[in-house]
Amino acid sequence: MKTRKPIVAGQFYPGQYDSCVDEINKHLEQRALVVPLPETIAAGIVPHAGWTFSGSVAGMVFSAIKQLHEKVHTFVIFGAAHGYYGTSPAVYDRGSWRSPLGEASVDEDLADAVLNSGAAVSDPAAHNAEHSIEVQVPFIQYLFAGAKILPIIVPPTKQAVTLGTETGRIINGSRDKKIVCIGSTDLTHYGPRYGFAPMGATADGIRWAHQVNDKKFIDLALELESEGLLSSAAENCNACGAGAAAAATAAAKKLGKTKGILLAHTNSNQVMLTKMGTSGTESVGYAAIVF
Repeated sequence: MKTRKPIVAGQFYPGQYDSCVDEINKHLEQRALVVPLPETIAAGIVPHAGWTFSGSVAGMVFSAIKQLHEKVHTFVIFGAAHGYYGTSPAVYDRGSWRSPLGEASVDEDLADAVLNSGAAVSDPAAHNAEHSIEVQVPFIQYLFAGAKILPIIVPPTKQAVTLGTETGRIINGSRDKKIVCIGSTDLTHYGPRYGFAPMGATADGIRWAHQVNDKKFIDLALELESEGLLSSAAENCNACGAGAAAAATAAAKKLGKTKGILLAHTNSNQVMLTKMGTSGTESVGYAAIVF
């Protein structure tokens, strides 16, 4: 059985068991859930930067799911396509993923169902260098012991919507299992380092990225406008994982959801100011949303 080894442990998050658990607990305690939650959660959107910057935001989504669902059998994790240039969503369909907390088994039956739908292809190698799914796995392992995962890299094409819709349809037919879909994306990458600073490399530009550009994407996500997320990211450069977010919202819609709930929205510049007392000319947006 093949096992996908971690590539950013010790870099994006701690590489040892004890320190990884300690940091997860710190992030779960850092941000309280202060908005009413729905009766059930079918899907969520999380960021995927290093935990120092976005771990507490991602943790809010998993904490909300845990609050409502003690047992989750499988998490479908839709990831960003940072280095994968295929046109079809790529499924890691066999084996397991290793993290400092042990191994998470792939839900091979669910993988087969997704592949048989024609909405994705089997391509485990596409996941070799992708971090957007990996950084979510320890949260799942810690909060939902024994839960399986289904990692899928999702390019920002209309096939992302098809994938989400088909995944939702399959989940609707799996009444005996609780399956939650997670879309992994960061928001606007702003500043000279990212080659995107239409409002200048200033505090005002970073404020615009947060209050205007990110908000366009967040508002579409809250309304489950899956195709709109794809076009907004292409036009406004406000998400690196638009395909993942589109798949998650499409799945949520198929599962009967009509509205998302924003749990938190911040950016790396705000985190730096809070934790380090300094700011810079670059910023990356992060949001936590549940459906």
